[in-house]
Amino acid sequence: MKPASTQRHYGMDWLRIGAFVLLIFYHVGYNFTPWGYQTPTRGVVGWAEIPLLGLSAWRLSLLFAISGYASAALLGKDGSTGAFFRGRLARLGIPLIFGLIVVVPPQPYMGLVNSGYEHGYLYYLLHDAFTFRTVRYEYVPRVMHLWFVVYLLAYTVLFCGFRAVLPEGLRARIRAGAEKALSGPMLLPLGIVFVYLVREYLPFGWTDIHSILVDRAAHLHYLAMFLFGVLLRQSDPVRQAIARQWKVAAVLATVGFVWAAGNAYLHPGNIPTPREWQAPLYFAKAVQSWSTIIALFGIADRFWNHDARWRATLAEAVFPVYIAHQTIMVFVSYWLRDKGLTALPEFLLLCSSVALGSWLFYLIGREIGPLRPLIGLKRQKSAKRVQPAEPALASV
Repeated sequence: MKPASTQRHYGMDWLRIGAFVLLIFYHVGYNFTPWGYQTPTRGVVGWAEIPLLGLSAWRLSLLFAISGYASAALLGKDGSTGAFFRGRLARLGIPLIFGLIVVVPPQPYMGLVNSGYEHGYLYYLLHDAFTFRTVRYEYVPRVMHLWFVVYLLAYTVLFCGFRAVLPEGLRARIRAGAEKALSGPMLLPLGIVFVYLVREYLPFGWTDIHSILVDRAAHLHYLAMFLFGVLLRQSDPVRQAIARQWKVAAVLATVGFVWAAGNAYLHPGNIPTPREWQAPLYFAKAVQSWSTIIALFGIADRFWNHDARWRATLAEAVFPVYIAHQTIMVFVSYWLRDKGLTALPEFLLLCSSVALGSWLFYLIGREIGPLRPLIGLKRQKSAKRVQPAEPALASV
């Protein structure tokens, strides 16, 4: 599996770009499921949950694993834990603060307006948005989709803290032990069992509640994925194991999805899965989650590890697009609610509007120097934008 850890892996860029494109489709598609969402779509489709189940078990795990891989790449470039931490704190913390103050507040405001809130947006910002209380039915302020950045920043702090506290010899032994366990035939079984135990036996199971102080199952799962990404960047044996086993992982991922989809077909919407079938369902999701990640890493290495004209631009755009996409979706959803559209045209309008609006958010923001760090871009405006500094995938 190439390249070596000192080289850039373009496949990881493409994998990250694809993961965030799928995220837009996932969030738009969520509007059409019986699961419910904060946006008032009129086009609920019973079977819409089936394709989303093909993504939900692994999409966030993959993003945290890629973020760990990118963090290891940056750490190797920066040379010290302190320099790495300062860089990540600025690259993640500044957009997070900007997002929480500017980008996110319109989302709960639109929900309040829909429930009868009579004040304008300026009044909301000055009197309600940041009061840490319940306004009508909505607790404000909200983190919304930026919970991912909050968690990623927390894992980065933990990672840097462990590197600062643990002696190099102990860190090397831990890394060697993890490498030995995951570079052989136990790569797939160990990952599947770990995900299953975390999601089956800790509170909230597969339901991420996005509350950083109590989301224990999600933390163990996603932090482990982040650390696996770090290990993958640094370990040739683990990369070789993925190269050998990704085809088997792809088959297992398909089997896991088929089981989850079959359960959704038999128990659609909010109908609970019978207790005796919950453990097999969780195991199927664990199989799908870990196996999909291994399969995608293998595919990215085998087929996608090459550069292209638009790769650098798309990789740079991912974080700004992520910051903007859900707020744009909420606005468009409320605008569409009384248009009398059926599900398909509403879905297509939402996808195109969110994609176009998020892309414009990036294109405009990258041209305005003071805005660049606020939307997750480097401060200096590069003369040759097609080649941002290595590694572009480390923005998130």
